Amino acid sequence: MTERITSIVVNAAAISLICLLLFFAGTWWRLHDQFALGEEAFRRGDFAAAVAGYESAIHMYIPFSPTIEKAAQQLWTIGEATERQGDIARALIAYRALRSSFYADRWLVTPGQDWIARCDTRIAALVPLQKDR
Repeated sequence: MTERITSIVVNAAAISLICLLLFFAGTWWRLHDQFALGEEAFRRGDFAAAVAGYESAIHMYIPFSPTIEKAAQQLWTIGEATERQGDIARALIAYRALRSSFYADRWLVTPGQDWIARCDTRIAALVPLQKDR
């Protein structure tokens, strides 16, 4: 009977580990796929698709992934560029997409606290400018 229980526990652990690895691999693949779509759209100058790609990449959050940081930086870059061009509405879209992506990744902790704080500052400065237009 002890051998049977041991066998069940070992099999359950192996199945659980395989499931976790498959989940991680699928998330990693989607993260890189969405980032690549964002990069391609950014090169084409397609604002909406670039923001959507980078935002979706951040939604596939994997702790310590450098791609998450790259996607966040690209959204920030888009926000700054559109802000310099005087397109406050698009700048707000980029900053809000960045901030909300990290809020959506919340579980035990909310990642990207520094990005959230930076976005909050920029959004607070830009919202009054948008209302004046």
